[in-house]
Amino acid sequence: MNQTKKSTQASRAADPIFLEVFWTRVRSVADEAAKLIIRTSFSTLSTEANDFAVVVTDSQGRALAENSGSIPSFIGTLPRTVRAAMSVIGVNEMRPGDIYITNNPWIGTGHLNDVCLVKPIFHLNKLIGFAATAGHVPDIGGKIRSVDARELYEEGFHIPIMRFLRKGKPDDSLITLIRTNVRTPEQTVGDIWSQVGAVELVADRLSDVLQEYALDGIDELAEALFSRGEQAMRQSILKLKDGVYRYEMRTDGFDTNFTFSVAVKITGSEIECDFSGTSLQQPRAINCVMAYTQAMTVYAIKCLLLPDLPNNDGLFRPIRVCAPEGTLLNPTSPAPVGGRSCTGHYVPILIFGALQFVLPDRVMAGAGSPLWIANLSGIRADGKPFATVLFYNGGMGATAGKDGSSAMSWPSNISPTPVEVAERDSPIFFQYKQLRPGSGGKGRTRGGLGEEICFVNKHEGPLSIVFLTERLRVPAPGLGGGGDGACGEVLINGLTVDSRRPHILAPGDAVILRTPGGGGYGASSERAETLTSYDRLHQYV
Repeated sequence: MNQTKKSTQASRAADPIFLEVFWTRVRSVADEAAKLIIRTSFSTLSTEANDFAVVVTDSQGRALAENSGSIPSFIGTLPRTVRAAMSVIGVNEMRPGDIYITNNPWIGTGHLNDVCLVKPIFHLNKLIGFAATAGHVPDIGGKIRSVDARELYEEGFHIPIMRFLRKGKPDDSLITLIRTNVRTPEQTVGDIWSQVGAVELVADRLSDVLQEYALDGIDELAEALFSRGEQAMRQSILKLKDGVYRYEMRTDGFDTNFTFSVAVKITGSEIECDFSGTSLQQPRAINCVMAYTQAMTVYAIKCLLLPDLPNNDGLFRPIRVCAPEGTLLNPTSPAPVGGRSCTGHYVPILIFGALQFVLPDRVMAGAGSPLWIANLSGIRADGKPFATVLFYNGGMGATAGKDGSSAMSWPSNISPTPVEVAERDSPIFFQYKQLRPGSGGKGRTRGGLGEEICFVNKHEGPLSIVFLTERLRVPAPGLGGGGDGACGEVLINGLTVDSRRPHILAPGDAVILRTPGGGGYGASSERAETLTSYDRLHQYV
């Protein structure tokens, strides 16, 4: 590159207007790739539930942009996946047309069901960045996803970082292995190819952007954006009072409750979140790898301090996360991790609980999450196996100024499976789906309501069903004197069942799910009469 071109690129990195235009263009590329996934995926996990993400990084694997509807945890873990690919494959060994694949929980998103792809992007014969995707596939083999697994090897087909495409040519042996080891070969492999289309699109579009602006790379512009993002986060942290703020809570656990603990230390323009005191890792599939713990932590802090600024690597530089190895929030391999959302979704609640003392008007009471999941599987009339994943949500916690939203996914943003789609794809019939009156915690502002769903097995044979549920015994906590939300319930044929174990549904068996309510905020005696009357009118209480 000649000196004039260097000077032009440097001046653009210092130009806030050009930076904003460039960054917007890159984010729009990620959004276009996300739409491609929605339109071409084979399973409802991407087309309906939004359980995927697209991330663009610079040449060092630092997050520059992500699709606007991405899963919060994925945008935190995917840059780590990119850097792992750089280490394992070797930057000097990467070639145009390569695409790398993995579902390793410790370098991916935390469990085997999420398949990650990484594509190196070349421009003018130089590696200038990466496109990465993560998507939840309908089946990855092994046990149907549950908390019942005792080690990682039970949970499915494990793909280390390797080439899915080498110079544009697919690894047919790997594809055959994947198809052979899963219950839904067409959907699982089809969803992976959909992700291939997305990363290819990102590479093509980003190359077009660079050519349009006569740029030979993105690193200098990316670093300028990272620097501005870091500065914005540090300025926000400086407004907080220095100190160590602690919060601890109990969750359902198994034989005994689990303890989750955090100490949030604010020092000048930096924040450290230490999860020491959290329960030890378990021989059950609820362990949450450090990558996911870190992603959920920085997500929570960003929600509180800079909710409107798009994500990039710089925003997270002032935030340090640590958890003792061998605990629920930093397990060692080969710990089972299939139900890691049952643990990881508690992390933002912990951060909010600790920071209620410095940001009382911004934090939220405990949500009815973690997300509830029902995994159905069986044999179709043609003898082929099938598997379906259904998502359901509890109520969000209340904030100082607003009631919690009802039946809303948080801290994930996964959409509930539409009834019509679930009935189309599975041999079940929904008798009703409705809000749970009185399930939101009382307070000056009320917790969001959970929902009640009833569906019946219409298959001519048995169906296997496995649940991922939480808050069945320990409710979502209120804040500032607010009441706790209602606990959840799982019933089969009117009888409460242990949802931590697999069940067989005979033809005609009915399942009822009652998801938890969110916690309330403030004393209920301070609730406005107009809000109380509104609740009665709409039968929310």
